[in-house]
Amino acid sequence: MNFENINKALNDFGRYVVQQARTRLTKNKQGGGALYESIRYTLDEEQKGFILDFYMEDYGIFQDQGVKGANPALIKGGRQKAPNSKFSYKQKMPPMQPLRDWAQRKNIRFRDKEGKFKKGSYKSMAFVLQRSIYAQGFKPTYFFTKPFEAAFKRLPEELVNDFILDIEKGIILGTKK
Repeated sequence: MNFENINKALNDFGRYVVQQARTRLTKNKQGGGALYESIRYTLDEEQKGFILDFYMEDYGIFQDQGVKGANPALIKGGRQKAPNSKFSYKQKMPPMQPLRDWAQRKNIRFRDKEGKFKKGSYKSMAFVLQRSIYAQGFKPTYFFTKPFEAAFKRLPEELVNDFILDIEKGIILGTKK
C-alpha cells in the first residue's frame, strides 16, 4: 500500500506547526534563542502507521502552558497569571541566574516614581523577579499549542480520523526526551 499522500500531509503538518511556533516566539520577542532553535519534528513510517514526534527544549512546555504561582498574596496587588495551568510552583523558586542574565541583557533596572534609575544590582533585580514569578506564576503563551490545533483542524477529515485512531494506538506527541 502506498502512503505518499498521508506522508506528505503529515510532513506538511509538522513543518507548519514548527514554522508557526517559531513565528509566535518571534512575535513574543523570544525568537532566535535556544527554545526557538530547538523546535523540530520527526516523522517515521512504520509497518503499522506513522509516528510524528515534536521536540523542543524541556522548558518549552512551561512557556507554552504557563505556570501557576504558589501564592499571589505574597506580592502587593498580586494575581494568579496562569490559573488553569497544570504546572505550578509549590516550594522551589525559579532559578535566579537566568533571571539575572535576562535582566542584564534587557537592561532592566529599578526606577523611582519619576522614572529615574535607582540604585540596585542585577542580582537584587533577579531576586525581585524570582519572588514575583514564584508568587504569581507566568501566563501561557500557547506558542506551540495554537499552531498545533490550527494545523490539526486543517487536516482532511479522513486523515483526522485515521490520525485520532493512530494516537489512540500509541503515537506520542511529546517534548524533547
